[in-house]
Amino acid sequence: MDRQTVFDYIKKKYHVLPEYPWRKYDSNAVFRHTDNKKWFALVMDVQSNKLGLSGSEYIDVVNLKMDDLFFRDIIIKEDGIMPAYHMNKMHWVTVLLNGMVPEKRVLELIDMSFLATASAKKKEKVRPPKEWIIPSNPKYYDIIHAFDETDTIDWKQGAGIKMGDTVFMYVGAPVSAVLYKCKVTETNIPYQYQDKNLTISALMKIRLLKRYALEQFTFEVLKSEYGIYAIRGPRGVPNSLSSALKG
Repeated sequence: MDRQTVFDYIKKKYHVLPEYPWRKYDSNAVFRHTDNKKWFALVMDVQSNKLGLSGSEYIDVVNLKMDDLFFRDIIIKEDGIMPAYHMNKMHWVTVLLNGMVPEKRVLELIDMSFLATASAKKKEKVRPPKEWIIPSNPKYYDIIHAFDETDTIDWKQGAGIKMGDTVFMYVGAPVSAVLYKCKVTETNIPYQYQDKNLTISALMKIRLLKRYALEQFTFEVLKSEYGIYAIRGPRGVPNSLSSALKG
């Protein structure tokens, strides 16, 4: 994996060419969206020791934006991926282009960065289906028996969720486990509700695809094996957990 592979991939998939805005750093290349002009990739050569690595040789890297902070916290633990060099470390990551990170992973992260920085219109058009974990509180809704007589129910629509996405329903205490896998079949259903515990401005329809045993994906399992320490709202599913949920 090298910078030319990155350049070729972006040109072929997104029809964007590199820009070189710094005379002093004339090998540093920026890639921008054609509509909103936001950066989605920055390719640089950086000295190893400035990245916390041994040696002083220059390494090609690419900086990419991650809008899912939970996912960002997961991937910076992977070899060759770290908090961003010379950019906002909460929202950007630096990916080494020296072969340490597999090509498939680098290209996947480029796609994620492209979507994270795209205009709302472009996001709606190009975002592929996504997997989410969403919480449900059995104190306020009998989610345990929600699918007893039907395979489709209405549910509060979370920010960013769209038709075609997959949601894994995490049932809160005293159950504290993922119990259902569902497909989002309709979104943006008008609905207004508010009380001291809940505010709803839109509903989505979700269709049951799979049930899980109570002991399969408990909170303790999610915490110890997949690094998930809280589920307070819709959040992305890390790859390792996604594979296990599909098993």
